[in-house]
Amino acid sequence: MDGKRLLVVVDYQKDFVDGALGFAGAERLDLPIAAKIKAYHDAGDCVVFTLDTHRENYLSTQEGRRLPVAHCICGTAGWELFGETAGQQRPEDLVFQKPTFPSMELADYIAEEDFETIELVGLVSHMCVLSNAVMAKAAAPEAEIIVDAACTASFDQSLHEKALDVMEALQMTVTNRAPREEKR
Repeated sequence: MDGKRLLVVVDYQKDFVDGALGFAGAERLDLPIAAKIKAYHDAGDCVVFTLDTHRENYLSTQEGRRLPVAHCICGTAGWELFGETAGQQRPEDLVFQKPTFPSMELADYIAEEDFETIELVGLVSHMCVLSNAVMAKAAAPEAEIIVDAACTASFDQSLHEKALDVMEALQMTVTNRAPREEKR
């Protein structure tokens, strides 16, 4: 590929896989995400990570009042990257700690670079993946924004499918999407 490529690994943290907000199926993303990170590294492409990052006062924040489950508290085990995905992280990979769904710092980074493609994987599809994909599209309107449906998931399958629909409607490329049953 001629242009620069970026892989954004969104919030693939222990608390979203098998911790406070973990859900069945999230663990199945680990090996495909880790393989994708390795492929990007091997090709000399850029890989960055976002980390949902909260403090001890989380429950008194707006998000904490709406989602009263302490999670991804900075420095705890639940805040760390999960499994093989964690093992693929390199020291040179940028990490964007974010206190809310999207990362302004990630968007600023993308706006300063000249990426031809920006691919997003991770959790949760209808929240942090969607919001960071929208930020990437705003920051780099001519870059192809790709979301690998086989490397993202949600605890709510209906919202997952709707998020993929919205991203496609926003002219993003959704790859590896499972065929949907026809409605009767």
